[in-house]
Amino acid sequence: MNTPNTTLAGQHAVVTGGGSGIGAAVAEALLRAGARVTLMGRNAQRLDAQRESFNGLGDVACISVDVTSEESVEKAFAQAGAIDILVNNAGQAQAAPFTHTDMALWQRMLDVNLTGVFLGTRAVLPGMLERGHGRIVNVASTAGQIGYAYVAAYCAAKHGVIGLTRSLALEVATKGVTVNAVCPGYTETELLHTSLEQITSKTSRTEQQARETLLRTNPQRRFVSPEQVANAVLWLSQPGSDAITGQSVSISGGEVM
Repeated sequence: MNTPNTTLAGQHAVVTGGGSGIGAAVAEALLRAGARVTLMGRNAQRLDAQRESFNGLGDVACISVDVTSEESVEKAFAQAGAIDILVNNAGQAQAAPFTHTDMALWQRMLDVNLTGVFLGTRAVLPGMLERGHGRIVNVASTAGQIGYAYVAAYCAAKHGVIGLTRSLALEVATKGVTVNAVCPGYTETELLHTSLEQITSKTSRTEQQARETLLRTNPQRRFVSPEQVANAVLWLSQPGSDAITGQSVSISGGEVM
């Protein structure tokens, strides 16, 4: 008989981009640990469907938000109430050669992947500092630890997330709040499928050949699962992780950083 995990009982977690992929897996892991979870994202229908899939796991709420909008973020987080754990997961990737990276693409990658993290963190931090406890986990990417060709804007944004993580962790190191980043490699999500489609549409490669190309970066020769990322986020959110802050944890099958 399995003993229920209640390590996060009584705590409220917000997961942005919680309607699918890594965000949904993280939300489930936090629920199973006893947390109350609020899913945030742009697509209300997707959030509601995800909440339905969690039926019986715990207390789940849904709030629509555009993480690139200061007004939307402030309104959503005010509606959510006091937050103990924030998982900044909302993100987007788009590939293009640097010479074809226009201002719109550049700004979009920064807005979604970096400014969204800033706005969400800014919304929850005062309350965490007042209570003397909080966990902030930013879902970055191995693209924030090394460079990849054809995604300069995305890499720049994710490097920014890691820089923000390290800097803020130092500011709040004595305040009971930890700030960390998890950095997945290629993960079986819609984002991966979009990358595969981009490769096949712009080259003569089949989807299988495209998959093999991406798998070469992973020494284990397999894609990361959303659940594996969620396990790392859960670890950083639980009691006992107090001494871990300012870190960027690579979840990439041993890819050399």
